[in-house]
Amino acid sequence: MATTGYVLFEHATGYSLFQVSEFEEIGENLSQVEQSVSNLNKFDGMVKLLAFMSFTDNLRALENANAISEGILHEDLQKFLEDNLPKSTKKSKIILGVGEAKIAAAIAESRGISCQTTGIVPEVIRGIRLHFAKLAKLDGLTPETANKAQLGLGHSYSRSKVKFNVNRVDNMIIQSIAILDQLDKDVNTFTMRIREWYGYHFPELIRIVPDNYLYTQLVSIIGERQTLEKDGETKIQVMRDLLEDEDKLQHVLEAARTSIGAEIPEVDLQNVQTFCSKVNKLAAFRLKLHGYLRDKMAQCSPSLAALIGEQVGARLISHAGSLTNLAKFPASTVQILGAEKALFRALKTRGNTPKYGLIYHSSFIGKAKAKDKGRISRYLANKCSIAARLDCFSEMPSAVVGEHLRKQVEDRLKYIEGGENPPKNVDVMKEAVKEAEAAKQAYLKSTEKKKKKKRVKTEEAEETAEEAVEALEGKKKKKKRPTEDVEMEHEVEQQVPAEEEQETEEQPAKKKKKKKSKQVAEE
Repeated sequence: MATTGYVLFEHATGYSLFQVSEFEEIGENLSQVEQSVSNLNKFDGMVKLLAFMSFTDNLRALENANAISEGILHEDLQKFLEDNLPKSTKKSKIILGVGEAKIAAAIAESRGISCQTTGIVPEVIRGIRLHFAKLAKLDGLTPETANKAQLGLGHSYSRSKVKFNVNRVDNMIIQSIAILDQLDKDVNTFTMRIREWYGYHFPELIRIVPDNYLYTQLVSIIGERQTLEKDGETKIQVMRDLLEDEDKLQHVLEAARTSIGAEIPEVDLQNVQTFCSKVNKLAAFRLKLHGYLRDKMAQCSPSLAALIGEQVGARLISHAGSLTNLAKFPASTVQILGAEKALFRALKTRGNTPKYGLIYHSSFIGKAKAKDKGRISRYLANKCSIAARLDCFSEMPSAVVGEHLRKQVEDRLKYIEGGENPPKNVDVMKEAVKEAEAAKQAYLKSTEKKKKKKRVKTEEAEETAEEAVEALEGKKKKKKRPTEDVEMEHEVEQQVPAEEEQETEEQPAKKKKKKKSKQVAEE
């Protein structure tokens, strides 16, 4: 049986099908093929262009490139192969060389053609890619234009892969939760240094105010403790507003009065207070960043945030890499996400595997008893997986389903502790779907009302603008009319004297005629 080899080559300009002469013999001499690839004269005798189909526009080329990268057989490629690739017969066998293994499997499944991706196929494709402009011999296709087309398609492909949905940018969540964790570590470390530094002067304050943020604020206010007795009325008032506890304030004042701490130099105190102001700014920025993270989670993953909280949900997304990756994970993986080291250690030593990872920080795990933590973590991981998939793949994500899932976890806790039967999952999900649909309709109505208001405002603005323009044009016309009337009056005045002059000239002539007629009568 004879074997005929063909090679499919995907270029930025379109699909091309090449026939490889003596496919089996060339496959046995791979080293000679590698040497002849760089030489166009030798390589031109090995391959021959059979068909070429160009893409209609850049968008079509990008669609085909995305389909090839995902291993999907695009309709353009399928039609191209149906029209140009011959079918295998008993006498001749067809082998199609393809560069991508995924697309080769898709072609073999849909067309029933034996595809090959190894052996001489990569070297042949490399030679075609190197000399494509000269092998194709198409009008207007030069090595320069081919490189430009490849560069443009590469930029478009990279841009489409990098650009995710603008309304659900989970990368911002990943970066903000990483900064938030780093800020917690830094603020704790800096506060520990301030405690050790200022503790030589006022050691009793550490036991009275254990909170880190409050401690740094009090240190920046108090300064030298002796000033509280002399002229510290304003400081005491600020401390009263900050502590919001009169007993604790009196305790601080009494401790400052009877402290056993050493005197602190002015230079050291200035350094301590400067460092405290820096830490206070970091703490304020942390609060602002936490609000930003809450808003982003409500926008990107509202169901997961309503179920497990903003910080734990953001840590799950960050550890998974993206919301899409988290949605693809099964519930068993979500359960131990963040405890990979403990899992591999348990598998290696054949010990007990971990029951929870990052979801341990959820309030539900803390509420459960020690013996029930594994059960509730498994149930919570199941609900987290559902919430992540809803947030990732729904057209308009909302927190309605997440709130119902949270209620289910709370009911499960009550069932484990007291035996109270929770409602069925089917009934809860039906109610959640109804509420989510109602919320969606309300949102669409509100957006339509906003659009109508904007439309009415724009129309009113256009009408007022037109009226203003017409008013301006009317004023200009009114201003022109008096000048025209004055000119007409001047013309009339000029015409009237001329007529009067004519009349005065005609009157003496008539008088002369009368005189002549009288003289004739007298004679």
